[in-house]
Amino acid sequence: MVQNTLITLIRHGETEWNLSGRWQGHADSPLSSRGIKQAKALGTRLKSEQFDYFYSSDLGRAMHTAQLIGEPSGLVAEPFSKLRERDLGLLEGLNTNEMLEQYPEIYNSFRNDGPDFLVPEGESFRQFYERCANGVLEIAKKHEGSRIGIVTHGGVLGVIFRYVLNLSLETERNFVLLNCSLNRIERKQNGWNLISWGDVAHLQNMETLDDA
Repeated sequence: MVQNTLITLIRHGETEWNLSGRWQGHADSPLSSRGIKQAKALGTRLKSEQFDYFYSSDLGRAMHTAQLIGEPSGLVAEPFSKLRERDLGLLEGLNTNEMLEQYPEIYNSFRNDGPDFLVPEGESFRQFYERCANGVLEIAKKHEGSRIGIVTHGGVLGVIFRYVLNLSLETERNFVLLNCSLNRIERKQNGWNLISWGDVAHLQNMETLDDA
């Protein structure tokens, strides 16, 4: 009998751009001092858990988080580019005010024109959704019946939440995407289950930011 495949999704630790409200996308920003503390706290918690496989987005903030998480238990993450954050093209590295000043029409379309709006030099939400959904399914099929950890991004978590619960792409977000949170899903023979979401008990009241 095939066992369920258990996947723990982890958002990277807080970054300097998270603090300043800059949109990261495929651009990168180092972990803040608090982000480093968050990742180390999570590493301590996960020392008692056994992942059979450990993956991370190949972007620097995720890989650094994965390194800190893995140190107590000797886990080394395999980079996996399909679970990168959404490519935001011209909007990357800007805060909301700068977007409104420099690219008001693009920002308005980004917010209001639905999942097929293609950010110049970037991805539409539908393209992003398909990339991430295919990526997590690929990992689940490759390691059927295993326990898998994946360090990734807020936007990716938002996609996977919708994918697992079969929500439409237009569904407004009413769930958290917290830095260094544990978000657990499982794949069964007849589909996906959401086990738990937004678990930050390991942070012991340390502040953690929701995604923009």
